[in-house]
Amino acid sequence: MEQGHQGSGQRPVYHDTNLQIVFAVTLMAVLGVSSITPAFPKIVQELGISPQAVGSLIVVFTLPGVLLTAVLGVLADQFGRKKVLVPALILFAVAGGACALARDFNVLLALRFLQGVGAAGLGSINVTIIGDLYSGRERTAAMGCNSSVLSIGTASYPAIGGALATFGWYYPFALPLVAIPVGLAVLFSLHNPEPKEPQRFKEYLTDARKIVATRQVAGLFAVSVITFIILYGSYLTFFPLLIGDSFSVSPFIIGLVMSVSSIATGLTSSQLGRIARLSSERGLIGVACILYAVALVSIPLVPSLWLFLIPTIILGVAMGISLPSLMALLADLAPMRQRGAVMSLNGMVLRLGQTLGPLIMGAVIVVWGMGGVFYVGAGFAMVMLAVVVLMIK
Repeated sequence: MEQGHQGSGQRPVYHDTNLQIVFAVTLMAVLGVSSITPAFPKIVQELGISPQAVGSLIVVFTLPGVLLTAVLGVLADQFGRKKVLVPALILFAVAGGACALARDFNVLLALRFLQGVGAAGLGSINVTIIGDLYSGRERTAAMGCNSSVLSIGTASYPAIGGALATFGWYYPFALPLVAIPVGLAVLFSLHNPEPKEPQRFKEYLTDARKIVATRQVAGLFAVSVITFIILYGSYLTFFPLLIGDSFSVSPFIIGLVMSVSSIATGLTSSQLGRIARLSSERGLIGVACILYAVALVSIPLVPSLWLFLIPTIILGVAMGISLPSLMALLADLAPMRQRGAVMSLNGMVLRLGQTLGPLIMGAVIVVWGMGGVFYVGAGFAMVMLAVVVLMIK
């Protein structure tokens, strides 16, 4: 397997200009939803649509990602990362910025779909480039820093979008225009290795299939699915309901408690380069599985509101350890020629977990009640630990 860029070791990896440009791409990758949701009440009121219909602005944006992520990963492997990433950023910016000019809901939906086409590959090609640039502990540190930047974006965009929406519902839609200078930076200032020439397509698909079929990659995909079943099922869907039902607090207080998890994730992942010196990526994911289980088991037993900060911090630490470590392992297992396809397939696997989580835990709550949602989530964490032990070297 090819070796990625190796730094001098005398300065932190996040000082590398190439990685800083990737950070900018990461911030664009998570901009499209969280920045506009605070404007939804105004959109409902001013465009005269139903609360159910406004959710379509998310669906039409995320749908292209389900359909196109793997395709874009293949194109990035065959023709180069920049040749896919730069047009994607420009389309994301132009279609997203045009949304700020739309005053008809159907036009807005069409533009959001086009913006989603541009966004489809951003979240997988960025980590593919990190895998190309670095190897070994540097790769793990870079993935951790990227995860920290992602957490900063997801934590700050709702506040930025909400502030802009106070002047008009359409102002948050102008934020994607920032992707134009990001695309120019990728084109002219990003110095990343690229696949040298396209493989014969049949040979490429055969090699990619062999990699995906290995026990380790299959195990990492399974860990991805289970992680997002836990996060989107037990935590993001039902944890707010548990707090609201138990303590009758406002959505602001619920959001405040849950935001602590994002802060813990960002702080932990930013230090992953140092943490990785203590254990292999496989060992770190195993530790994260145990932390997930401990946090989930304790949630139904918490007697007061602010004590919920303890399990949310533990969950945040687990996410900050597990997700970048998983990305680093996947990038290490895939040669550059097939890395885009493997990372993009993992992106599709994540979306599968996001979809299954609320459905599975919705069925659990019918049978075992609210507490069962978190105990079953802890059970999933133990299954994930078994997968790590048995399938990942």
